[in-house]
Amino acid sequence: MKIIIVGAGQVGFHIASRLAHENKDVVVIDADPAAVARLAEKIDVEAVVGSGSSPVLLEEVGIRESDILLAVTDSDEVNLVACLAADIIAPAVKKLARIRKSDYERYHKIFQESAPHIDAIINPEIEVIKTIGLFMRVPGAVDIGEFADGRLKFVGIYMDKEARLAGMRLADLPSRISGRLLIAAVVREGKMIIPRGDDRLYPGDLIYFVSEEDGLANILKAFDKHHHPVKRAMIIGGGGIGLRLAREMEKQSIYTKLIERSPERCALIADKLSKVVVIRGDGSDQGLLQEENIGEMDVVITLTNDEETNILMSLLARRMGARQAITKLNNFGYFPLMSTIGLEQVVSPRLSAVNTIIQHIRRGKVLSARTLSNEKAELLEAVALETSDIVGKPLKKVGMPKGSLVIGIIREGEVKIEIPSGDSVIAPNDRIIIFAMREVVPKIEKILTVKLEFF
Repeated sequence: MKIIIVGAGQVGFHIASRLAHENKDVVVIDADPAAVARLAEKIDVEAVVGSGSSPVLLEEVGIRESDILLAVTDSDEVNLVACLAADIIAPAVKKLARIRKSDYERYHKIFQESAPHIDAIINPEIEVIKTIGLFMRVPGAVDIGEFADGRLKFVGIYMDKEARLAGMRLADLPSRISGRLLIAAVVREGKMIIPRGDDRLYPGDLIYFVSEEDGLANILKAFDKHHHPVKRAMIIGGGGIGLRLAREMEKQSIYTKLIERSPERCALIADKLSKVVVIRGDGSDQGLLQEENIGEMDVVITLTNDEETNILMSLLARRMGARQAITKLNNFGYFPLMSTIGLEQVVSPRLSAVNTIIQHIRRGKVLSARTLSNEKAELLEAVALETSDIVGKPLKKVGMPKGSLVIGIIREGEVKIEIPSGDSVIAPNDRIIIFAMREVVPKIEKILTVKLEFF
């Protein structure tokens, strides 16, 4: 598979690194020589200085022989033009454009009508809003995903020191928990393992499990994670995500305050929203936060464009009594540090973009994909195609690679959590959820791909 990436920023760098580890043929184009040099120094890919929207350059780097073009620069316009240029030269190439502006819906409609060969327009802001909503509804979650239209949840939580289930064997959990769950993985001291029935859960473990939505509340209670309805919220930062989130809060009748520095932006937000209290000020001003009763907030979401400011404000919010703090980050380098300083609920537009892009890159009919625990593993939702190796025979004969696990099956609209006993048989058109360690993802792709390219 050959992939051309336009943009060597954090998203482009991240995707290129992932694909290079999977031995895919990758070309990265960027107009910034320093960004290209940095990428070429650290990753074994072809790195080219130039404009990714140039038809001449796209021709030179082999767009006609490529499978996918990813346009992920920080400029929406460059990304769209790059896809359109590629479509002129090589219409069969799959083209993805990263779009971040708030008028995404208008972009999407226009380009679906005028340029249907742009296969996907990726707006990470929408996924960030969705993740924030899930964090607010699922207590204690530090990672969360939804499948089967929300009926199946994949949740990551930390085992607290005083938790009642601490030290218990996995095989004994069903007798203590009201609700069906499957523990897919445990991260302990930085190492991810797929546990067995004799393994025990210990304080400090990051536990990833899947459950049906109906039983999730009881499972979380068993892990001493108790839900508190969000009635009062504070948003710090009135950019595109802040405005979108405030609008959602207003729809849900959650009493919301939004703090924004720019007077022009405050005026625009106040004009668009009728119930949200818009405050002009500095969200890192402790006096202002105290004046606005931050200690009474059920949740504080920090969404400014400055990483350090978001971290500082979330720490300040927790110290001043806010029950929950959700922090927006884009710098992947900060992620491993967040739980250490007590900020476990993190959202990232860039990581959301990466997850969406990975979904489109994976072979087979992959519906969604997400990375877990600093990219140690991946979660894939896919359709079991009729002639793929995974259907029509017991899983023990499929040859699922070590380090992978089928954790959910949706058949004809019915959600069923399947513990892979080896005798389970996947039928054609089943939607399946697969947990896979990073190193075995290429093998999973091979299993999901049809033997004859008919789709």
